Amino acid sequence: MRHFSYFSEADTARLFHLPPQPLSAASPAGLLATALGATLYSPGTRPELVKDIAKQAARGAMSMVICLEDSIADEDVPAAEDNVVAVLAELAADRRESGRTEEPLMLFLRIRTPEQLLRISARAGTSLAGLTGFVLPKFENTTGAAQRFLDALHEANQGLQRLDPQARRLLAMPILESPLMIHAESRTATLTGIYKVLQANRDDILSVRIGATDMSSAFGLRRSRDLTIYDVKVVSAVIGDIVNALGRPGGFVISGPVWEHYGSGERLLRPLLRSTPFVDADEVQLRQRLLTEHLDGLIREIELDQANGLLGKTVIHPSHVPLVHAMSVISHESYVDALHISGQAAGGAAASPYRNKMNEMKPHQAWAASTLVRAAAYGVAAPDITYVDLLEASMN
Repeated sequence: MRHFSYFSEADTARLFHLPPQPLSAASPAGLLATALGATLYSPGTRPELVKDIAKQAARGAMSMVICLEDSIADEDVPAAEDNVVAVLAELAADRRESGRTEEPLMLFLRIRTPEQLLRISARAGTSLAGLTGFVLPKFENTTGAAQRFLDALHEANQGLQRLDPQARRLLAMPILESPLMIHAESRTATLTGIYKVLQANRDDILSVRIGATDMSSAFGLRRSRDLTIYDVKVVSAVIGDIVNALGRPGGFVISGPVWEHYGSGERLLRPLLRSTPFVDADEVQLRQRLLTEHLDGLIREIELDQANGLLGKTVIHPSHVPLVHAMSVISHESYVDALHISGQAAGGAAASPYRNKMNEMKPHQAWAASTLVRAAAYGVAAPDITYVDLLEASMN
């Protein structure tokens, strides 16, 4: 696996100062969590999931979730489980025939209950190894629900190891979306409980996800395509508290909340994209396309995600994937700043290599370390390359 592997050698050489690193299941967990990028959800009832996975991997997706929870109706759960078991078996057969040891992207299964996790694991047998892990919904431990999910994960891993001692351990991506965590009066205690159970099971946790749809639902709200989730103040307050509790240096990678809009529609507010970068890059038509499809709102929200310490994003449409990835590439300026700061823990301050800001060595250590991990995952843009150039190459 590698971000932007679909770029030609010429485009890679032109666009990157340092290209993204190749990744595998053996890569450090922190790097894999950072590299999740745009995690594309697909309902477990889709009849051609195997083809979908191959198609999206070829288009640049690095992570997908097969969903058995909110995206399918309750009466469709048995059929969806049958479909998922068949999909895992077909993926395993494809791996054997091709000689691959892994899927071309990180693949997860979003389950409803610990019992469903164990049921599917037992039915899937060794083909369960095609997954990177499970997405755990409504994650909180005030009622013990979080630990029950993790206990089921441990049991599934033990069963897989008995069948295939070479199989890698399956990981968890909890979703924070429980009303206990959303409501102000119970939020602090709930987040404290979540942090404790995550720390106690740290080796099982790949990243933490934020369920913005459930958060909005708790207040009877739904943001429009003209607004970001950070404009919905009661929800942005919850996101801030999650980052405060779980996202400090040494904490957990937290992914940005879902962007649920796609396609065109009536525009109420002014566009959020400046025209100058597109004019300078001779990409005025690309800007118009982004505005027509209301993707300027997504771009704005990705910027705010990153400013608030979130990496990657949950998405529901393939058109969102290249935007998340293009905007995750580290600029050359940020990269040389990170190199300048990294390892200078003794302190001090100096002008940045670009001579346009002050780098303070102690306060910026955590930022520099995180930036260098992102650089390994997404690459470093060449000095004269902007996000517009990366978007143009990604969206062709």
